[in-house]
Amino acid sequence: MTSKSLRHIAIIMDGNNRWAKREGKSGISGHRVGVERIRDVLSACRAEGVEALTLFAFSSENWRRPPKEVEALMGLFYTYLQREARSLAEEGVALRVIGSRARFSDKLLAAIEEAESVAHGCEATLTIAADYGGCWDIAQAAKQVTRQVLAGELDVDAISEAHLDAHISTSGLPPLDLLIRTGGEYRISNFLLWQAAYAELYFSPVLWPEFGPSELQEAVACFHSRERRFGKTSDQLAREAQGA
Repeated sequence: MTSKSLRHIAIIMDGNNRWAKREGKSGISGHRVGVERIRDVLSACRAEGVEALTLFAFSSENWRRPPKEVEALMGLFYTYLQREARSLAEEGVALRVIGSRARFSDKLLAAIEEAESVAHGCEATLTIAADYGGCWDIAQAAKQVTRQVLAGELDVDAISEAHLDAHISTSGLPPLDLLIRTGGEYRISNFLLWQAAYAELYFSPVLWPEFGPSELQEAVACFHSRERRFGKTSDQLAREAQGA
């Protein structure tokens, strides 16, 4: 695959607390403003023809944050699901949640199930990664493949990357093309490790509450300026393009 088509973008939404501190506001205020950015960025993605947007909302490690902040984040997540799921579906966007659900309250679990149930026949997908970690994702996929082996449905020597890929939490979505991190940090923090194998990485210094359509367009322009070789050489790509 050598095409510059951009079907799937993922974003690590970093910088909410730093923005709030800079503005002299409470940390949760930064998260509230950050939630409002989602609609703007989603609209910008759709204008670019992007089919899937995956957002890192809450990592497996974020449970270590102060209890009051965790409680507030869970409240924001619940409110977002209640407020946005149906309107997104009406606009042709399915809402999907990935990650472990073992530590969520019954109230939040019900909201997730309701949000995911209202979308049918949508042309785009917004995926929220909550209590998510890339290592967890690979491990849970391996467990499911192991169960197939133990059940006699799959020979261990026949296991391939495709078998694991079928059980990775973003299965069914287009392959990840572009992974963006806001806030000026240069790491992917255990996010979409499997999926990012050949994704282009883009690091923005802009804090998430200030990341809008123009910043998204800059990231997209950078993506289109790059040569995606997937292990091939530039000469090979040139010959393939000539033969197309």
